[in-house]
Amino acid sequence: MIADDDRPARKTTHEIGCDLSLLAADELRSRIELLKAEIERLEAECIRKQAGRLAAENLFKT
Repeated sequence: MIADDDRPARKTTHEIGCDLSLLAADELRSRIELLKAEIERLEAECIRKQAGRLAAENLFKT
C-alpha cells in the first residue's frame, strides 16, 4: 500500500464550466490562483503579439 506522502502530487487543473459544488474552499482558492496565473500568461502573449504586429506595420509603412 502506498502512503499519501509517497504519491506524486497531482497537478491542479480546471475545466471551465465544471461543477464546483464538490470542491473544498482550499481547492477553489487553488484553482483561482491557477486561473489568475493563466490570465497573466495570456495577457503577456497578447502584448507580445501586438508589439510584433505594430513593428511589422511600422516596417512596411510608406
